[in-house]
Amino acid sequence: MSLPDFKRQTELFGIYGPAGLELAPEDRYRLFGEKIYALLVGARPELEKCYCEDNGRPSVEPVLVLGVTLLQFVEKVPDREAVERLRYHLGWKYALNHEVNEAVFDSTVLVRFRGKLLEHEQGRLLFERILRGLQDAGLIARKYKQRLDSTHVLGMIAKMSRLECVRESFRLALRELDGILGEGERPEFWEVLWERYVESKLDYRTPEVELKNKMQQAGEDIQRLRRWVGGQKERREVLQEAGQMKLLDRVFAEQYAVQEAEGIEVRSEEPVGAVKNPYDPDVEWAAKGRGKSRKEFEGYKVQVAETVSPARRGMEKGEPTNNFLTAVMIQRATESDEAGREQVLEEQAEMGLEKPEVEYVDGAYVSAKEIVKAEEEGRQLMGPAQPAPSPRNKAFSAEAFQVRVEERRAICPAGKQSTQCSRLEEEKTGKVSYRFEWSWECPDCSLRNQCVGQDQRHRSLVVGEHHTALQNRRWEMKTPEFKQAMKKRNAIEGTQSELVRAHGARRARYRRLGKVKLQFYLIGAACNVKRWLRRLGWEIKKGVQRDSCVQASY
Repeated sequence: MSLPDFKRQTELFGIYGPAGLELAPEDRYRLFGEKIYALLVGARPELEKCYCEDNGRPSVEPVLVLGVTLLQFVEKVPDREAVERLRYHLGWKYALNHEVNEAVFDSTVLVRFRGKLLEHEQGRLLFERILRGLQDAGLIARKYKQRLDSTHVLGMIAKMSRLECVRESFRLALRELDGILGEGERPEFWEVLWERYVESKLDYRTPEVELKNKMQQAGEDIQRLRRWVGGQKERREVLQEAGQMKLLDRVFAEQYAVQEAEGIEVRSEEPVGAVKNPYDPDVEWAAKGRGKSRKEFEGYKVQVAETVSPARRGMEKGEPTNNFLTAVMIQRATESDEAGREQVLEEQAEMGLEKPEVEYVDGAYVSAKEIVKAEEEGRQLMGPAQPAPSPRNKAFSAEAFQVRVEERRAICPAGKQSTQCSRLEEEKTGKVSYRFEWSWECPDCSLRNQCVGQDQRHRSLVVGEHHTALQNRRWEMKTPEFKQAMKKRNAIEGTQSELVRAHGARRARYRRLGKVKLQFYLIGAACNVKRWLRRLGWEIKKGVQRDSCVQASY
């Protein structure tokens, strides 16, 4: 059956007594109870979908659990402490419309609740609900600007060597199969594998040569088990589809190469996206930055977007920000920032946000194709373009040429127009490029030694389909207006620091991609709530009217 009517539940959670009188008008718990809790109540129809219609009544009001979940991420407390605060903290009771003497639930309810959100694809519910509340309050305008950047998130796993990962994956698969196979169904070599990988541990004092032998032996043992599973006619499908067995197949393919006559050898290098720990196979190795700032990590990547409010006169010192998060999207560590930006825009559209008029980003998000696409949509993608690669022979780079792809012509540094233009298209990818040539202009050119290599007769230049837009951006980057505009992007670094320091966003609290996504949706909602409450409290202290403040800001 469906959840009972919320009006009846409200009678149970009504506040009586002096609780509200002890909280100042600008107190964040009072403001939470008056402004935020109403938004949570509005999410009840979505929460109702997470519960079975014919399996009894839930023991705890889901709106209350949702509120506790939000507050625990606002104040960065674990499940047990969150329940204790609900039991003893007067501010929490007022914020969540919870009676002073009312009983509280067990902390496991919070764990099961997050599981229900994931199971019923409601992980984004809280973040989206808060975002809509900000829109209704006028704090996020229909037409807005935003800045976007990514940072790394460490997975909640221990670092493993390649041998450790293989052995642990094998151990988990054996334990899983042991629960499926009955007496007499196990292969004759089962006891050998069980003793070698389940009951024995790896000794790190073992010489390196012996460790390499163990890596080779593990691969041969896995191949032996896989052949046996493949030969089971009656239960083959059940065994092969077992979760840990499928993971073992993946680890084997990533770490070993099958040779002729079914022999195997250890791969010299792991492929991109290889499993680093069987307890969270979604974790990937990646590197961020270059040179001394290069950071290697095993985990995920998060795309963080926030609004950029227009500057206005009369802002006071210490006035809270009017900028709010519009995206906190987790992606795999090996995915590009450009792909992440597309996912952010898609997700924002699903939440009812229009595409931003201007996006302030760094060079990792900028390509000629994306610049042109944004311009066609009437928007701006503000970010530095990557410099043109320099030829090996130190000749003029593509930046020294005036290229007009749409006109099929280009002018070299000597002022000579190209004599030929060819359209090139890759068969596999469909990527289009253009080659410009100066067939009869080069032999007598005064700049030949600076432009044409010794083994070349004439200069040729290959550029992408949207090179003109890329070249215009490189020229634009040198202007003072562009440099001033890019200063608006810098504040996203402070927002990332806030998420890391105040909300623990540097490390995942859970394992697997779906759970980490849920964590960051909750972090994003908590950050927006904190900023919103801080803004409301400041306005009450200053005696600022809500409507006039919004009008002045936008």
